[in-house]
Amino acid sequence: MWRSGGSGVFAVENPATTEVLGYVADADRSDAIAAVDAADARFPGWAVVPPRTRSELLSRTRELMLRDADDLAALIAAENGKSLADAKAEVVYAAEFFRWYAEEAVRPGGDFGSSPAGGTRTIVTHRPVGVAALVTPWNFPAAMATRKIAPALAAGCTVVLKPAAETPFTALAIARLLSEAGVPDGVVNVVPGTDAGAIVSAWLDDPRVRKLSFTGSTRVGRLLLRQAADRVVNTSMELGGNAPFVVTADADVPAAVEGAMIAKFRNGGQACTAANRFYVHADVAAEFTAQLGARVEALTVGPADGGAEIGPLISKQAVDGVARLVDDALARGARIAHRAPAATADGHFYSPVVLADVPPDADVVQEEIFGPVAPIVTWTDTDQLLELVNGTELGLAAYVYAGDLGDALHLAERLEAGMVGVNRGLVSDPAAPFGGVKQSGLGREGARAGLEEFTETQYFSVAW
Repeated sequence: MWRSGGSGVFAVENPATTEVLGYVADADRSDAIAAVDAADARFPGWAVVPPRTRSELLSRTRELMLRDADDLAALIAAENGKSLADAKAEVVYAAEFFRWYAEEAVRPGGDFGSSPAGGTRTIVTHRPVGVAALVTPWNFPAAMATRKIAPALAAGCTVVLKPAAETPFTALAIARLLSEAGVPDGVVNVVPGTDAGAIVSAWLDDPRVRKLSFTGSTRVGRLLLRQAADRVVNTSMELGGNAPFVVTADADVPAAVEGAMIAKFRNGGQACTAANRFYVHADVAAEFTAQLGARVEALTVGPADGGAEIGPLISKQAVDGVARLVDDALARGARIAHRAPAATADGHFYSPVVLADVPPDADVVQEEIFGPVAPIVTWTDTDQLLELVNGTELGLAAYVYAGDLGDALHLAERLEAGMVGVNRGLVSDPAAPFGGVKQSGLGREGARAGLEEFTETQYFSVAW
């Protein structure tokens, strides 16, 4: 069921042209509460829908997403700015969450056994946690939504979703496909709006909301955790990253460069798992820099509809932030070793760049870049490398390239990160537990763990 927002409308901009794509109802606190009303009313009935039925609805939604893959990719490219190739890959990846959790929905976990003292039996089961509030970012508007919606629905929860104001159209399109697949009204409720604080605060204040799943910055995550603590709300947090990309002396350099192109420049570097800082052994640093630089100089930069490989950043503020980090590195002695040609369009573009001779304490190494900049730091001593790599409060993803797999795994085990790509530049997979350590978050998304995030454990002690 579609309804108008209570606070008028807001414009959605194409970051590649700065033109307005369209307008969306601007939800306020009353709209947020109305969404909870709908989700709460539907929850008792949805929670007892047979798992097979929920599974079939999720499978059907995946089929519809793939049917409309080209249209969804064009929509993502328009409101997010990423290349059409990246957008199409996101749609396929996003749809896969519906398939994975369609399969998991019919495999409920549980346990049964005798108590140690005898005389009773213990039955352990899992039940849906209740109404779940989902908050997603703009950088993967389809995948971040399906990665939360699919396990929530598979578990038997109903949801209220706050998509980023920069990219609301994709979430609304997915909601329409869920409805077309047969998911009842009120099970999935999308609440777009410019005042995210008011909407999410309304949900955290509402006793009917029993789960918060948030993807965003560590700063905002800390604020939400403080508010969630007031009612002891079940929370999952996928927060900031500062992923190291380590290349050892015996690494296959061409393979490492190929992985770096994926890990760094997918979505223009606007990913929490993006390789943020490159630690390349001094023996291969010149070779790696030259090969990576040649690939970067060959990149095309511009609007997605023109076939460019690298699109714009999401906003002028984002461009200014990346430029500040590069300027700081140059002031500290780094140099621009290679750079892609500048875009000819007027959008929020920043040409990909490779920085060499970067000091390890430069801001571009210490902060999350969220842009197409590859700062290279050289190293020779493994213990010193580990101090640099692990010397951050964040620990989401990391990447290791080494010639000997045993050495690579030994090094990966010493990295303080929730996910490590070993001789590959991609870690995301619906069948794998996605999440970080330290201040990169709490809980996991994907895999069986992602379903369990939306359940509560209950056990029955049965007289026997």
